[in-house]
Amino acid sequence: MPEHISTLISATEALEAQKAPGASPLFVDCRFDLYDPDAGRQQYEQSHIPGSVHADLDADLSGPVGDGSRGRHPLPTPEAFGATLRDWGLHPGRLVIAYDAGPGMFASRLWWMLHWVGHRQAAVLDGGLHAWRQAGGTLTDAVSDVATGSFMSRANPDMTVDVHYVEALLEKVSYMLVDARDNERFAGTKSAFDPKSGHIPGAINHPYQSNLDASGAMLSPEQLKKQFARSCAGGVNSDTVMYCGSGVSACHNILAAVHAGLPWPLLYPGSWSEWSSHPDRSVATGG
Repeated sequence: MPEHISTLISATEALEAQKAPGASPLFVDCRFDLYDPDAGRQQYEQSHIPGSVHADLDADLSGPVGDGSRGRHPLPTPEAFGATLRDWGLHPGRLVIAYDAGPGMFASRLWWMLHWVGHRQAAVLDGGLHAWRQAGGTLTDAVSDVATGSFMSRANPDMTVDVHYVEALLEKVSYMLVDARDNERFAGTKSAFDPKSGHIPGAINHPYQSNLDASGAMLSPEQLKKQFARSCAGGVNSDTVMYCGSGVSACHNILAAVHAGLPWPLLYPGSWSEWSSHPDRSVATGG
């Protein structure tokens, strides 16, 4: 498998993989709408890449929200996520191709989670369904029967940090916190989803949309390096902490950094929705 397919796969490559003899890739439809949580499932039922299963952000890619103090999309337990992957028919070594409507925000959450539990044969469909259709890929409303898989999850705790880690960071002279939300949410001029507006003090803003070209495909590795160099003084490294609203679009920034050949950053899964849930945590605005 080409090295870049550990991050992205083009629609042409995905079509070739679908038609190749042997084990077919596992296509996972990750479409979701934060404003209309049922929309992704409905879109999947209307049409999807043949053989796809559907991943619901709330039900499959998140754990129980509880009282909300862990954020809007806390990670599920590795055991629960492993059971979901087996229900989807995942076996060790099988290529997973995650896709969504195009930008890759939701697909990148699945991509990151697969690496988190030890499945490295994973890629995001570059450009999503739009690119698939442009390349001549077909869609169907038929849902295939899925045989239970055998994958067993082994989570890597070193890929994430918790709120206490971030609180301790703020006591340091130098740290790199990168917020993937749009500039208005970062600056606190627009309120969405969470009780407070703004960002974690000391964070810098690198909206995940800046990783994409006009068609919704990922920029080249060299272009991504330049983008991160502009927004992240000193560049992205293995101590960089990526966050967003609830640990979703931050995964897109991680995907982009890894695709650019930069060190794998850390994820703060609770992100702003966890940070802002506590009245005593400091908040910064402006940007």
